[in-house]
Amino acid sequence: MEIEGQATVKESQPPKFALPVDSEHKATEFRLISVAAPHMRAFHLSWVSFFACFVSSFAAPPLLPIIRDNLNLTASDIGNAGIASVSGAVFARVAMGTACDLFGPRLASASLILLTAPAVYFTSIASSSTSFLLVRFFTGFSLATFVSTQFWMSSMFSAPVVGTANGVAGGWGNLGGGATQLIMPLVFGLIRDIGAIKFTAWRIAFFIPALFQTLSAFAVLIFGKDLPDGNFRRLHKAGDKTKDKFSNVLYHGIKNYRGWILALSYGYCFGVELTIDNIVAEYFYDRFDLKLHTAGMIAASFGLANIVSRPGGGMISDAVGKRFGMRGRLWALWVVQTLGGVFCIILGRVGSLGASIVVMIVFSLFCQAACGLTFGVVPFVSRRSLGLISGMTGGGGNVGAVLTQLIFFRGSKYSKETGIMLMGVMIICCTLPICLIHFPQWGGMFCGPSSTKIATEEDYYLSEWNSEEKEKGLHLSSLKFADNSRSERGRKEDSETKPVDETPSTKV
Repeated sequence: MEIEGQATVKESQPPKFALPVDSEHKATEFRLISVAAPHMRAFHLSWVSFFACFVSSFAAPPLLPIIRDNLNLTASDIGNAGIASVSGAVFARVAMGTACDLFGPRLASASLILLTAPAVYFTSIASSSTSFLLVRFFTGFSLATFVSTQFWMSSMFSAPVVGTANGVAGGWGNLGGGATQLIMPLVFGLIRDIGAIKFTAWRIAFFIPALFQTLSAFAVLIFGKDLPDGNFRRLHKAGDKTKDKFSNVLYHGIKNYRGWILALSYGYCFGVELTIDNIVAEYFYDRFDLKLHTAGMIAASFGLANIVSRPGGGMISDAVGKRFGMRGRLWALWVVQTLGGVFCIILGRVGSLGASIVVMIVFSLFCQAACGLTFGVVPFVSRRSLGLISGMTGGGGNVGAVLTQLIFFRGSKYSKETGIMLMGVMIICCTLPICLIHFPQWGGMFCGPSSTKIATEEDYYLSEWNSEEKEKGLHLSSLKFADNSRSERGRKEDSETKPVDETPSTKV
């Protein structure tokens, strides 16, 4: 009745949001070509800024044949620099998740982008293997903006479309890893053709991704909003949002075993993607004796598959979630990521250029779709510690990349093709623990909801708040989220338990 009364009073006023929303004011529809504030504007700002960071972080690999000659880099130097580029973001992603929980994704994202932009500019003056390693290390911190991207989308979009929103934002951001394989050789070639020698041209080329990254940060600050109702700071001052304590966010995040399992599995989908971004151009250049630009174009096809693969993973997650609930999301993640491991093994075994390209593209589709499927599950693990869980999962991706490159692609212990094959075995093994994820209110891959006691969404999400906090009303946002996440029961269970007079999503 209260909603109807408000609607009557404000009937003559234009709707507050351009998209239909739920009780948390999260959009229940995802309109890709819209730039409506705040939901779709946040979407476009998040993926463009993440795209810029990806371009910067992987701007060096496509130019490595030139850079290694200029700086006299050995195979170990190149391997160490590649590891450094993804290792810094391990802790940065966890920190970013906590920063999003406490300060909001807008400020957290823009701050990190601006702090890491100087490292991209400084790449142009690298003069030794050490300085090259350091600039790649600090530039890699910017990859933590992935966490703010996923947190932002999870804060803007409701359960039925959150997988799609996360998948498209993450996938289009990851496109930077493929786009830079095309952009940097083209920029390098243009500068060289203008008159610069090749050892100067590659240095000038780094100003392009550095400028792009800087501009994206200012766009996020100026045009973005943390939540549908406004920025964290304004909401805190108005008393509409309570500022949580770091210790509480940390405690409820690290004690949730589901976050750790997703971090492990993500280490061998996104972690593998980062590894391939670092090695694939050099792999095709050396193994098949290709020209630099040709090797870059082939390498770009892996990252560019993100335009459909990761969004596809998010859409699959939402589709199976609508029909089979959370259990369907988990099954889809396990199947797709395991198939990715199989194709990775095949990629390491084939020996012809044509077959390698075809298998690499198929492998990229499954690998990146698994990333999208992972973040179709992450938003439901914890409401109170969403940012930290996102950061743990994202950080797991970087840990996987570091370990994989240390074990299989550092130095000359394994050939690139053997390393790729063994990486596929690791993917299959590290995907198995997904079978252990179980939500008491929804179930897991092999069993349904808990039978020992009645478990509801409210029980699960309100367990993160103690009685004193509930008395103060701090749990109300979790209560709304619990109500909006009932769709994860699946179509059959939801139809059996849904109240007859349930109020549908409305335009507010």
